[in-house]
Amino acid sequence: MTRVAAVDCGTNSIRLLVADIDPVTGRLTDLERRMTVVRLGQDVDRTGRLAPEALERTFAACREYARIVGSLGVERIRFVATSASRDAENRDEFVRGVVDLLGVEPEVISGDQEAEFSFTGATRELTGHPGIERPYLVVDIGGGSTEFVVGEDTVQAARSVDIGCVRLTERHLVHGGEVTDPPADQQIAAVRADIDAALDLAAKTVPLGGARTLVGLAGSVTTVAGIALDLPEYDPSAIHHSRIPVDTVRAVTERLLRSTHAERAAIPVMHPGRVDVIGTGALVLLSVMERTGAQEVVVSEHDILDGIARSLA
Repeated sequence: MTRVAAVDCGTNSIRLLVADIDPVTGRLTDLERRMTVVRLGQDVDRTGRLAPEALERTFAACREYARIVGSLGVERIRFVATSASRDAENRDEFVRGVVDLLGVEPEVISGDQEAEFSFTGATRELTGHPGIERPYLVVDIGGGSTEFVVGEDTVQAARSVDIGCVRLTERHLVHGGEVTDPPADQQIAAVRADIDAALDLAAKTVPLGGARTLVGLAGSVTTVAGIALDLPEYDPSAIHHSRIPVDTVRAVTERLLRSTHAERAAIPVMHPGRVDVIGTGALVLLSVMERTGAQEVVVSEHDILDGIARSLA
């Protein structure tokens, strides 16, 4: 067994997985999973730069992750950075800070690489589950972008498009420096128009309607699932591989888009860092289900982190 650490630094959150991995079978045994909302992508869509306060939040999380990695005796570490750091003019500042804290250079991967890691992490355990058939369409809804991947055992087609929950919220739901609470109908319509245009773009590369099973990843999807399941607290074991019907996703999405900040914050499964962006994330998921005709989404707690970890075997 090899002890590895995978770090996924996205637009909204930074996450850590420390696991033992069998290099022959690829089987992962989790030792530690952490998620910290740092909002690295704050204002990147508008300014093209990583904000100083966003960098400091991210570096603070890296300091904590470095402590965990050191205490667990990790042999190999891989740090992957996604949408926000791809887009930022000052990404070199981000790279230097990560190297200083974790001793490894972050890899600013392409959207296609991100999609492949997400697909591997999400689908490895699905084989043999009753009613879950291949090919899969894996949808990873992030803060800055969303990845679409179709495949069976391996990736057949993939596309990344810029419709993450943070990007859409900052682009359409912020007025006077504050998130509109709740958003007006015309703001929601503008978000939908962006999503529809991005789905048109994704469909040029990925056959969105050709899969038998829709698999949803990342915090927007898992939070919608937790709400749909009416959980008293966030419970990854209950959410992992849950199957949420499209009508339930629609009801949850409408609830989130019509609620106030205080009402969303009071939902038991809601992470504080998702309160202002969950509505647009849920709307991306609903729009994908409506476009593809999917009657349900299979929710996975395993995603790009697991794919990154397996790449270290």
